[in-house]
Amino acid sequence: MPTLPADYLNIFAQFAPLFSTYVWAHAQVLLVGAILTPAQRTVTAALRIMGLGDEPHFQTYHRVLNRAVWSSWAVSRVLLQLLVQTFAPSGPLIVGIDDTMERRWGAKIKARGIYRDPVRSSHSHFVKTSGLRGLSLMLLVPIPWAKRVWALPFLTVLAPSERYYQGKKRAPKTLTDWAQQALLQVRRWLPLRDLVIVADSSFAGITLLARLRGLANPVCMITRFRLDAGWYEPAPARKPHQQGRTRVKGKRLPTLEVIAQQRQTRWTRITIPDGYGEGAREIEIVSSTAVWYHSGQPPVPIRWVLIRDPKGKFKTQALLCTDLAVKPIQIVKWFVLRWQLEVTFREVRVHLGVETQRQWSDLAIARTTPALLGLFSLVTVLAHRRVRRNRLPMRQTAWYIKRRPTFSDALAVVRHSLWSHVGFSPSRKPADNQKLSPKLLERFTEALCYGS
Repeated sequence: MPTLPADYLNIFAQFAPLFSTYVWAHAQVLLVGAILTPAQRTVTAALRIMGLGDEPHFQTYHRVLNRAVWSSWAVSRVLLQLLVQTFAPSGPLIVGIDDTMERRWGAKIKARGIYRDPVRSSHSHFVKTSGLRGLSLMLLVPIPWAKRVWALPFLTVLAPSERYYQGKKRAPKTLTDWAQQALLQVRRWLPLRDLVIVADSSFAGITLLARLRGLANPVCMITRFRLDAGWYEPAPARKPHQQGRTRVKGKRLPTLEVIAQQRQTRWTRITIPDGYGEGAREIEIVSSTAVWYHSGQPPVPIRWVLIRDPKGKFKTQALLCTDLAVKPIQIVKWFVLRWQLEVTFREVRVHLGVETQRQWSDLAIARTTPALLGLFSLVTVLAHRRVRRNRLPMRQTAWYIKRRPTFSDALAVVRHSLWSHVGFSPSRKPADNQKLSPKLLERFTEALCYGS
């Protein structure tokens, strides 16, 4: 394997203790190969782009994913610490959580299930497809040179459907069960930082919210919520010599759907920043506190925020927050950042080849997709090291003026620095043409011929 830039080696060295010396030597080849190769992210493609197409012991590189002993969770912890040190050294950490569906087929893939396809489905049209479901946690941080917030994945776990557990002794784990396990792990990794979790309505479960709120250092969670949920006043104080059980809730309150239709509801108009690619937007909100309760479940004090659009472009919706002290405006601003998760899911499919891997081994399947999602964050950190004067080189054309760099620009900068370090530096001057070694020229030719 060719040598790497010194600043890249310093970053990669933080992951070296998680592997044996032998495995780490091969893992670095796959890592750099996954960055450089276009189109499919397979072990074969990574070896070819690294000039190892004639490697007789190619199976050794496959074993990094399907057999070698190393922990994806340990890698996630180091990656999270690297992201926090680079982009969020202080202040509350905003973490987005969402599930994603990876389209895969094959009888040998045990964790495969039938899920709703979020890309092809709509409110009126339901499309199902075969694939793997993963739960991803992303750090939502502002990238200085991008001048916007990016969602940087650091932990992704495979969350199979209930059918996967048929015939097994263990009970099925729901999506909220996986979310609770992952979020509690993040709290143990960062015990002193304030955590704010933004999620969709799939994670609005009383058990999950009560567990996160009951920690020694509580985790604030913000989710979308139903308008017809049951709200109650806080339980009244227990009277002296009162018999019977202690009350857990008070008087039933009107639903948010009723509050939204009442004329006496006093709405406050605010302006939220660009979060959905449509620029700043004016909305109206109303907020208060209540207790959310279901029979047999622990009561959860929450702050709810009701949102409506004065122009009527979107339906009235509600948010809840488990931290009663957070201001309603801040709740809305944090929740709007959740859209960046969808942007990242799109980017990793287009530029990092998610859904193009071809492993059948259970261990390799559980490792490859989290590795490719984590590669998005690692490339962002590597590109950050190449920024000069808070600017990142962007690809421009005469007919398209690009105002902000995107992940494709970050990936191009990292690839250029890697190719330049091994002896290739493109020049615009004919007099500066450099001779390429036959092997290096062959690798560039193959990359250009088979790239998509």
